Amino acid sequence: MGSEKNIQLLLVEDERKLARSIQRKLEHLGYHVKICLDGISAEKQLHDSSFDLVILDLTLPLKSGLEVLRNLRDCGKTTPVLILSARDTTKDRIIGLELGADDYMVKPFDSGELVARIESLLRRAGASSEYVLKAADLVMDVGKRTVERAGKRISLSEREFSLLEFFLRNQNQILTRKRIVEYVWGYPFETGTNIVDVYISYLRDAVDEGYERKLIRTIHGEGFILMDQEEVAAPGGNTRGRREK
Repeated sequence: MGSEKNIQLLLVEDERKLARSIQRKLEHLGYHVKICLDGISAEKQLHDSSFDLVILDLTLPLKSGLEVLRNLRDCGKTTPVLILSARDTTKDRIIGLELGADDYMVKPFDSGELVARIESLLRRAGASSEYVLKAADLVMDVGKRTVERAGKRISLSEREFSLLEFFLRNQNQILTRKRIVEYVWGYPFETGTNIVDVYISYLRDAVDEGYERKLIRTIHGEGFILMDQEEVAAPGGNTRGRREK
């Protein structure tokens, strides 16, 4: 069980199995999670109780998620809302954000990214508790917004911090440029841009320069990975059978 956080989340999701899975993941991290399976019960909970953040599906029984969101904002409540929906068109995103959602994620989703986005929204709202992420001798305190390697403080821009946080929450997983852009920058990936490579270079200069062990690797043709473990050589000498840099 993760450290206990005095943070209340409302999860509005009519797929019971998915709702329970998300609840278990978040409660393991120490959050308190209340589940609502339809729009009307969600509105009642939002009227009767106080929550630090709402995770809201759009396609709900009895009342749609968009109606719930609209009514919440019409009442003057500023509770952060993260839409989690299978609706993946640009129009759906625009409508949700224009009605007052703070973020929008599309199903199917990566659970690590969901946690990262929740933490990000809670930080903005001033509700996030301290949360420490580690890889080898690299330590990030999300609450205090600090990064150290081997005890030495590292200064990062906000974008670099978000990028490193995304890597730390997805250690030993290959992150494509598309995933990185959509999470860190919040807009669809354009194949002609090199913005990810530029910021990866900045991040390497900050966290790997001067250290014998390099944490951030390029997986050619696939993306990037932050390795918190020593490499394991596959037959033929390639690490895990992939070409790395």
